[in-house]
Amino acid sequence: MDSQIVIIFGGSGDLTKRKLVPALYKLYERGVLKEGFAILGVGRSNFSDLQFREGLISGGDYGDKRFFDNLFYLSMDSANPDEYSLLKDRLNEFKSGNYLFYLATPPSMYEIIPQNLKIAGLNREKANVDGVKSGSRRVIVEKPFGYDLESAVRMNSVLKSVFYEEQIFRIDHYLGKETVQNILALRFANSIFEPIWNRHYIDRVEITAVENMGIENRGGYYDGVGALRDMVQNHLIQLLALVAMEPPVLYAKQEFRDEVAKVYKSLKPLSNDDIPNRIVRGQYIAGEKRGEMAKGYRNERGVDEASHTETFLAMRVNISNWRWDGVPFYIRTGKQMPTKVTEIIIHFKQTPHRLFSCRDDCPEQNQLIIRIQPNEGMVLKFDVKVPGSGFNVQQVPMDFSYDKLAQLTDGDAYSKLLEECLNGDNTLFTRSDAVEASWRYFDPILKFWKENPNTPLYGYPAGSWGPLESEKIIEVEGKWTNPCKNLTNTNLYCEL
Repeated sequence: MDSQIVIIFGGSGDLTKRKLVPALYKLYERGVLKEGFAILGVGRSNFSDLQFREGLISGGDYGDKRFFDNLFYLSMDSANPDEYSLLKDRLNEFKSGNYLFYLATPPSMYEIIPQNLKIAGLNREKANVDGVKSGSRRVIVEKPFGYDLESAVRMNSVLKSVFYEEQIFRIDHYLGKETVQNILALRFANSIFEPIWNRHYIDRVEITAVENMGIENRGGYYDGVGALRDMVQNHLIQLLALVAMEPPVLYAKQEFRDEVAKVYKSLKPLSNDDIPNRIVRGQYIAGEKRGEMAKGYRNERGVDEASHTETFLAMRVNISNWRWDGVPFYIRTGKQMPTKVTEIIIHFKQTPHRLFSCRDDCPEQNQLIIRIQPNEGMVLKFDVKVPGSGFNVQQVPMDFSYDKLAQLTDGDAYSKLLEECLNGDNTLFTRSDAVEASWRYFDPILKFWKENPNTPLYGYPAGSWGPLESEKIIEVEGKWTNPCKNLTNTNLYCEL
């Protein structure tokens, strides 16, 4: 990989300090960043190079301070096309002509910055006399990829008027997590699962991603977004796609992303009659957590005191294809839950005839639990005979934790995705057709809520598992699984 210049728009922002620079430092430690690399922060704050470096050093634990000799800063207004001459002049100071533009900015800038780069001619890749490209140009865009279908289509149109699709990297840190990628290895590297990974053997699938915090100081942002846009339309639907996708011919960007897009296009649309019955939304109210009272959402800073923004969402999703027809996928996400956990639970069907008795309650059907966080790993639950007279069975877990192989730390996801981007591999990045297919499914839900303002928004106490009404959408097949019962070897607080 040739040396690269990483230009971070929003260089003085929180994302740069907390995630991007630590991730790039990891790549530096591993020798991924080649000699001649540079990181240029761009923002309105009036910093010198030295002030920029000192502000970042103070925010983390960096052993090799020589890394910061490669960090620079440019104060400019990214919304003003006339100031991009300053950017061009600064970039000309560096040896490398390979530019990676990272939009760590508010989403309102996602359409403005690329157009200004085009006006300045900074989007153009150069070619040498043999026709081989040099001076690469790539752009990374953070979620959200639009706020609805219309805005997503518009944003894609702008991006593709400036860059080719292979130059565009829509980043979602979930796809950089080793445990998320391991869903593919679990499915496609083990022959024992493929014969039963379908509607004939799987009863339902649960996907839970909840947090034990509120919105902290993000009220101004979150109140205009909500749980559906913030978590479901991107993170959780991607997890669903990895569970449901067909095996790609190759693990390569075209083949892999084709299969993901097919899942999104197979999502069974929800009618206006379906939406109230298959989706439950909630908003946390004041409640007791760990012996202390936590404030309600409407009392958070930056939140409208009459806000109808959902902080919890549970829904049933169906896929109309040969493999999954009739199998419900249940999705649940929320703020101010009893713990922070992301899990996928595959519920297999019961045996057709129960041969054995049970000493206590008979166990549920077999389950495969994939823990994304914390204590990343897998749990397979199966029935065994209880020692002693008679033939009673009970369910036992067989589990594996990733920390037995290697310690997974915060920032690994960003490091991996940044490395993939530097290498020009966008396999793990979202393609434009997948973005639009996802929004095509979720957009009617947003429109229904807007046109029907009296759609219930249920309150749930902070520290609880959400509104009780969410049980209704799953009660035909069973009940929501309590993730706390699957979190082995954890020190996290959990209300069981």
